[in-house]
Amino acid sequence: MKLLLDTHIALWAVSDSPKLSPKAKELIAAPRNLIWVSAVSIWEIAIKHSLGRGDMPISGSDALEYFRQSGYRMLPVSPEHAAAVEILPAHHQDPFDRLLVAQSLTEPLRLLTHDTTVARYSDTVILI
Repeated sequence: MKLLLDTHIALWAVSDSPKLSPKAKELIAAPRNLIWVSAVSIWEIAIKHSLGRGDMPISGSDALEYFRQSGYRMLPVSPEHAAAVEILPAHHQDPFDRLLVAQSLTEPLRLLTHDTTVARYSDTVILI
């Protein structure tokens, strides 16, 4: 299975956070699964870290390095991904999450998230 990790899931996975559910750990560790992290997540981390509010403890460049060391594949943002955002229902107003959903539906990839609002977009989203 090809899995796209949302930003929180990706960060929890590389930091071995207790917030990461056993099911998510199992899916990420399964050798048959290909794990992707989007450039959108790197962008989100970089923006939030640069604001210095304390809710994003690592920089975008550090996150990128951790994701690469973990063997995750990096998904760039394509024009098709950007265009797909406009056809999404208005379930969620967060532009990062909306673009992750658009990417997952366009590729296709299964989006792994903890966000119940994001899960409303498609039955291909895995809510953990």
